[in-house]
Amino acid sequence: MNGLALLSGRLVRRTVLPAALRGRSLQRGLVSQAVKGSAAWKLGHLNHVAIAVPDMDQASAFWRDVMQADKVSASVAMPEHGVSTVFVELGNTKIELLHPYGDKSPIAAFLAKNKSGGIHHICINVSDIRAALDTLRPRGVRALNEEPKIGAHGLPVVFLHPKDCGGVLVELEEEKKKNSLRI
Repeated sequence: MNGLALLSGRLVRRTVLPAALRGRSLQRGLVSQAVKGSAAWKLGHLNHVAIAVPDMDQASAFWRDVMQADKVSASVAMPEHGVSTVFVELGNTKIELLHPYGDKSPIAAFLAKNKSGGIHHICINVSDIRAALDTLRPRGVRALNEEPKIGAHGLPVVFLHPKDCGGVLVELEEEKKKNSLRI
C-alpha cells in the first residue's frame, strides 16, 4: 500500500508535504494554518491550463471548430521560452496551447515522452510574485528559475517544481496591477 493509507475504513492517497512541514502534527486545520500566514501576497484565480500539442494547427482547429471556442488567438512564437503559444479564451479562464519552438524547447522533451501531447502545467495568478517566492522557498517549495521571467502575457512568471506541488507543474503569474502603466 505504497502511498496509500486507511482512513475511516477508506483507502486514500497520502499527501506528501514539503520538507519544511514534515514531522509536524497533522491534526485537522494545523497544516493549512502552517502553510497560510503571509499577508504580503494572495493566491488568485486560475489563469490557464497549458496543453502541450504536437500539431498547433490541428489543436487550434479542434478548439475553434469542434469545441466552438469564440476566441482562439493566432500562434505567437516565444523564442526566449522555446515555445509557440495559442490562447483559447473560455470566459472565466484560458487554455494555453504549447508547441516546441527551437532546439532547446522544454515542450519538445515533454512531447518526446507524451507523443499525443497532454496537460503540461497550470497557471495561477498571485498578487506579488516575489513575496510568494519569499514565502514558498523556506517552506520547501522550489522554483525552477531563481528569478521571475516575463511570460506570454507580458507579466512576471515563475514555475514551481512539480515534486513540491503534488506532482503538478505550477506556474505563478503576477496579476496585472490596476491603474498602472507597464513600460
